[in-house]
Amino acid sequence: MPLQYLIVFASTHPEFRLPELSSVGELYGFTVTLPLALEDRDPTRPYMVVELDQEEHAFALARRCILVKAIYEFYGQGSSYDELHACTRANEARWAHYVPDTSFRFIVTAHNHKIPQSRQRDVVESFAYMALLGKIEMKNPQILFGCFEEYSSRNGLLRSKHEGDGQFRQVYFGRLLVEGSARQLVGIYDVKKRAYYGNTSMEAEISLLMANQTLAAPGKLIYDPFMGTGSMAYVTSHFGGLVYGSDIDGRQMRGKGKVPGVIRAAKAYGTDSRILDLCTFDVTRNPWRCGGLFDAIVTDPPYGVRAGAKRLGRKKELNEEQLKTFMEYRNNPRVDDQPYIPPTKPYELSHLAVDLVLLAQHLLRPGGRLVFFLPTVTDEYAELDIQSMVCEGMEVIANSLQDFGSWGRRLVTIRKTTDREYPRPSFEPEQPAEAGHVPAHKDFREKYFQGFKKDDGETGGQTP
Repeated sequence: MPLQYLIVFASTHPEFRLPELSSVGELYGFTVTLPLALEDRDPTRPYMVVELDQEEHAFALARRCILVKAIYEFYGQGSSYDELHACTRANEARWAHYVPDTSFRFIVTAHNHKIPQSRQRDVVESFAYMALLGKIEMKNPQILFGCFEEYSSRNGLLRSKHEGDGQFRQVYFGRLLVEGSARQLVGIYDVKKRAYYGNTSMEAEISLLMANQTLAAPGKLIYDPFMGTGSMAYVTSHFGGLVYGSDIDGRQMRGKGKVPGVIRAAKAYGTDSRILDLCTFDVTRNPWRCGGLFDAIVTDPPYGVRAGAKRLGRKKELNEEQLKTFMEYRNNPRVDDQPYIPPTKPYELSHLAVDLVLLAQHLLRPGGRLVFFLPTVTDEYAELDIQSMVCEGMEVIANSLQDFGSWGRRLVTIRKTTDREYPRPSFEPEQPAEAGHVPAHKDFREKYFQGFKKDDGETGGQTP
C-alpha cells in the first residue's frame, strides 16, 4: 500500500521540481504519485505530499533530485492546528512505536515568515498527546519531528516583525526520513571552481537539472552537439553517462593547453574516462551514418546573446568570377601549408531548434530523450511554439520556464516514442518564412539587443 511522504523543496527553480521528480522516478523504475487537487500539486509551493510505494523510493529521490531539500514521513496537515492534530492522531500507527524509548527533537519553522520563539515552544507543547517517553536530545536525536507553516509571499510589502504570525496557508507535520544529498553537487560543480570554463558555461544547478532530465546513468550514451566548454559533460558523466561531444568551433572544447580544456576539467572531477571523444564539425553535416545511437541528447544551443550559432556556408553566394578564383585557390597547394577553414553563416534559432528535433529523431534510441534550452520572449510565447517543432515519433514530456522578466529560457524535454528507424535528416537550407505561426524564439538575438520592443515602440521589460 502506498505511503505518504512530505517533500521539502529547495527555494530555487520551482517550475523544474515536478519534471525532476518524474524523471528520477522513471530512472529508478517507480512512480511518484502527486496530490489529486491542483492546488496541492502547485510546483511553486515549498511543500508537497506525495505517495510512494516503498520507503526506499524516498531515499532514491533524496540522493538524486537537486531540488529536494529533505523528505519527511508524513503524519498530518491542515489549515489550522486543530486540523493538523486530528490528522496526526489518525496516523498514530506510523509514529506510535517511537513513543517508549526513542530520543527525539522538534523543529518548528515557516516559509515566508519567522515564527516567534515563544510560539515555537507553544507549538511543540501542543503535541503533548503523542506522549513521547524518550529523551529530548537537541544535538543527535534518534528521530527529528518537523512542523512546517506555509505563508503566502509578502515580497515588496512593509510590515512589522512577526506581523501576521499564525495566519498561515497550511501547516505540515512529519518525521525526518532523509535529507537531500544531491544539492551538495551544486557546490562541487560550481563554475568558478572549475579547471576550464568560458563566458557561456552553464551554471552548475541548471546543468544538474538537465542531467536528471536525460536520465543519465552508468552505461547511458549521451551526446552534446553544441559542447562548448563542456558544462553538460561533467554532470552527466558524474552520474555514470558516457559522453560524446561536438562543436563547429573546436577552440571552445580545446582551450589553449595541450590537453583539451574539457578533458582537463573532467579529469579534475575524476570523470575524464567517460568522455569518449570530442570532434569538430557542423551538426548539419555530421559524420553519423546510422541512427539509434544515443540514449540522450542534451545541449544548450547558442542563441546569439554571448555567442551566436553558426553553420557551414556563405552569407552571400559567390558570383561566377569569384567562384572560379575560389576553386583555383582551393585546388592548388597553399604556400604557407595552412589548412583551409570553411566559411560559416548565422544559424537562426527557430531553424536550429527544428533541426535539433529532427537530429534527435534520427539519432536517439527508442525512449531516448532530447533535453535542451530554448530562449523565448515572455509576452509572445505560446505553447504552439514548442509543439510546432515536434515531428513524428517525438513527444514533449516537460517544458519548464526559467524566468528573467521580459524573456526567459525553457528547458524542453522531448522523448522518442517509437522504435521506428528514421532516415538521416537532410537539414535543408533555411527557407523564407511562410504565412502562419511565428514562434516567439524566432530572431531572438535581434529581439534581445533591441530590448524586446513591441510594435508600438514600447519595450517589453528591462533587458537583463
